[in-house]
Parts: sequence; structure tokens; C-alpha cells
Amino acid sequence: MRAQTFDYIIVGAGSAGCVLANRLSEDGAATVLLIEAGARDHSLFIHMPSALSYPMANPKFSWQYVSEPEPFMDGRRIHCPRGRVIGGSSSINGMVYIRGHALDYDGWAQAPGMDQWSYADCLPYFRKAETRAKGGDLYRGDSGPLHVSTGACHNPLYRAFIDAGRQAGYPYTEDMNGYQQEGLGPMDMTVHRGRRWSTAMAYLRPAWGRKNLTVQLRCLVSRVLFEGEQSPRAVGVEVLHQGQLVQLRANREVILSGGAINSPQLLKLSGIGPPDELQALGIGLRSALPGVGENLQDHLETYVQYQCTQPITLFSALKPLNKLKIGLQWLLFGRGLGATNHFESGGFIRSQAGLSQPDLQYHFLPLAVRYDGKSPASCHGFQAHVGPMRPTSRGHVRLRDARATTPPRILFNYMGSAEDRRDMRAAVRLTREIFRQAAFDAFRGTELSPGAAVQSDDDIDAHIRANAETAYHPSGSCRMGSDEMAVTDAVGRVHGVHALRVVDASIMPQVVSGNLNAPTIMMAEKIADAIRGRVPLPPISAPVFADPNAMSAQR
Repeated sequence: MRAQTFDYIIVGAGSAGCVLANRLSEDGAATVLLIEAGARDHSLFIHMPSALSYPMANPKFSWQYVSEPEPFMDGRRIHCPRGRVIGGSSSINGMVYIRGHALDYDGWAQAPGMDQWSYADCLPYFRKAETRAKGGDLYRGDSGPLHVSTGACHNPLYRAFIDAGRQAGYPYTEDMNGYQQEGLGPMDMTVHRGRRWSTAMAYLRPAWGRKNLTVQLRCLVSRVLFEGEQSPRAVGVEVLHQGQLVQLRANREVILSGGAINSPQLLKLSGIGPPDELQALGIGLRSALPGVGENLQDHLETYVQYQCTQPITLFSALKPLNKLKIGLQWLLFGRGLGATNHFESGGFIRSQAGLSQPDLQYHFLPLAVRYDGKSPASCHGFQAHVGPMRPTSRGHVRLRDARATTPPRILFNYMGSAEDRRDMRAAVRLTREIFRQAAFDAFRGTELSPGAAVQSDDDIDAHIRANAETAYHPSGSCRMGSDEMAVTDAVGRVHGVHALRVVDASIMPQVVSGNLNAPTIMMAEKIADAIRGRVPLPPISAPVFADPNAMSAQR
């Protein structure tokens, strides 16, 4: 690689980076360099939706990060895979398409200088990004690059979960990304014609042939380059490529889109962050921002699992010969069990009275197994993944040394607050209640996890400490805002320097109520317009469901 100059340099070809590469290069007026540490997404295991656990666990496609020993989780180190391939984590995730609740964004907009992030301001960009297979409406898009389909729910267990929710007193929602998030219903997925529809497929591939877009793979950015002491300006990046350090220049901006772990790491390696931490590692200070790497948030979830009394689950699909048949059907025809992520029903409920929006999320699966595919039950079973959506525990990302090749120290402090432990107990008990409904009478066998003996608060807390897992939604570690702990302004510009932005899930002030891929794509679409100096899309004032009894009743 030789030294070159571009208008924009984007670091990270993930959920945000692919969007930015497409949008910033689409009019041909600017030259764009997109840098990715990983390689192309040629593996069939990436594109086959039901094979999602394979790329997630493969170091070829993922940074295999693990947390520090979590003090409120029996000292366990929690796996934290992050995409290292074009498409980033959208190429290794579970493909669940959830936008979050309208009040999440209205909450962001209440902070000083953040008024442009209300739900009415975000909704046009959700619609711009999306093509929904069922068609568009006031809430859903019909002409965007990101194809979204809805689970078919052919297996009777999906419908049993939805029906059990109704029997337990929860509403049915036809579209949890539309008017009503609250309730149980079919779930959306980023799957198109039986294939994973990552941001690499949606945004990068259509733009790849543009003369003004360069994509550099297998290239690790070691630091951002600056000029000027009193008013530092980002002028490029230093990269490690094939054992050589090369400097690449940016005329307009450097944009970091490495995600909630890699973006704060790179800022600190570049001299932007808490002064004491950087000084201890011999890193020269460019901008003293104590919030870099702080405010780290994630969703934690547990599995409530039951044995199934009928042989209708995915357990039979785990047999080697059946796996081969499923793979061949998908490869030849693009359909069958290989063409879905199997999270086809789910929903959102409130853990207690007095909440204006749901705070627990469900993913239902007709199989008893961990998210990463490990430790499947030795029998037919089903489960609900459930966890609190607005945790109050906060963690951090900190450097081990001054080398870009050294993984950072990650600590989430899962279950560090009494509120989070209370909400998780409620999640377990409310889920058991749903599974006790008549809709599951024909299917429900022995409770496999947590197990019938786990009943008291102490028992549930102990089970969570020993068994709960991440939902893979790290965020908030470079949050937007204007206070002393904010890292960027409302359009991702890093405080204290010029021509440097962060655009990814790390700039979320508060993690949204749901999965993060769809919100991250929306944020990148919205900030791309700001970078290009475009007038924002007009706000859409769409009604949002609110339970009139929410303040006095849990359901």
C-alpha cells in the first residue's frame, strides 16, 4: 500500500461504516476510503441465516473479545464478539430487526443540544434505510437498501408463544417496529430471499465499483493523525498493513465506525481520552475527554427453557445428516430451515406498573440452546431469551498498553445495580407465567432452566450470576452530548478537535430498547446527511401506542 489522500477516511466497514461509504460516495463529488481490519464476507456460514453461531465464534470474522472478570457475575469473563469482516457485526449477528421504542429517542432529545434526535426526527431515516417485504406505511420503508422480512412462524411453537402472551394478559402486536412495540407477535429479520442482508450486502456492494470509493481490507488503523497543537485537526490515519506502517491522508474528515469497543480504543491510542490513563501509557494528549470509554452499556439476557413433549422443535435439525439436508436445500433453492434466523416471534412487556414503555424483551426459539450455539439440550425443547432493556449498570473500555494490536480491557459491570437485579428476577418470573398458559399445555414438559428448584430471589440471582449471557449490544462508550462526560456533539463530531467524528453505536447516550443494528444504520443515514451539508429529512409525527393503565398496572 502506498500513501494516498482522500476526502473522507472511514475506519470500520460495519453497520455504520458501510452506510457512510455508500452515502458519502454516491454523488461522485468526494473521494472516500473505507478501511476494514477483516476480509471479504465470502463464507457461506455468513450468508446462511441459520448458521449465525458460526461466524460469531470464528476469529476469522470476529474480534473474539472477552470482558474482565465481571464482579457481579461470579467473576465470569463474558464473551464479546465484534465483527471483523465487511458488514462488521451485521455479518455475524442474529439478524433481528428491532428499532427500539419511540420514547428512547425522545429521551435522547431531552438533553441539551440533542433535540434533533427525537423519534419524529429519526423515523424518516428508519424509513429511508428500509425496504420491508410486507410493504411500507407511515412507519416502514419500501424503497431503501436494507431488506427486512417477517418471520413466517410455521412452527406451532411460535404461535403458542404469542397466544400464551395473550392468555397471560399481554397485547398482540402485528408490528413491533411500527405503531405498537408493546406486546408479543412476529419478529422482523434482515433476511432477503433466504440470505443474510448485512450492510455489506445492502450498502457496500452496490457502491463497490464507484471510482471515488476505495475499500482497503486486512488493514488495522493504529492511530489518527493530527496537525496543530492548540487546535488539533485530524488529517489522516496511520495503518498497519502487511507488517508495514503507512500514513493515509484525509482532506475533509476522519470518521471512526469501529463500534463500542474499537472506537474508544482508537480514540485513546490517538491521544483523546482521560488524561491520567493516557499519561500512564506514555500517550501524548490531544483532547482531554474523560468520557471516552466510559458509559459502556449492554443488554444481558437469560434463557427460560422447557422440554417439549412433542418432536416438533429444531432439535432434530442438529443431527449431522439433517444439517447436510438443510444446507443443501438452502444452497440450491434459498429456502427451508437454513433461510431463517429462527427468531420468528418475540416481543416486549413491562416488568412492573409505573413504566411508560416496555422494559423487557423476548426472543422465542423452538430449541433449547445458547445463543452462540453451544450447550444444546439433549432433548426437544424451547426457550425464551429475556432481559432488561434499560440497564442502569455502567462499564468501561480501557487500554492495556499503547499498541493497537492489544485487546482493550472491557468491563460491563453486568447486574451491578439493585434495579438490574430486580428487573431480571421479574423477567424470569413473568416468563414462567407465560409458559404456564394453556397455549403451551400440549407442548410443555419439565423446566430445564433455571429449573423448578430456583424460586427465591437469592436463587434467581445466583442463577443469573452463573448463567446469564450478553445479547451482544455494547454501546454508549463515546456518547453524544454537551456535558463534561460527552465525547461527541449531536452529529458525532469529537469534542476538542476538528475534522474527526465517531459514527456507530458507541455514541448512543442510552442503549435503546431492542437490538442495535437497525438503530445504528439509522444513525449513520442521519449523520451522513449532516456530513454532506444536506437539509435533514422532514420529521414524521406518527402516533405511538401507550397503555392507558401503565401507571397503575403491569399489564
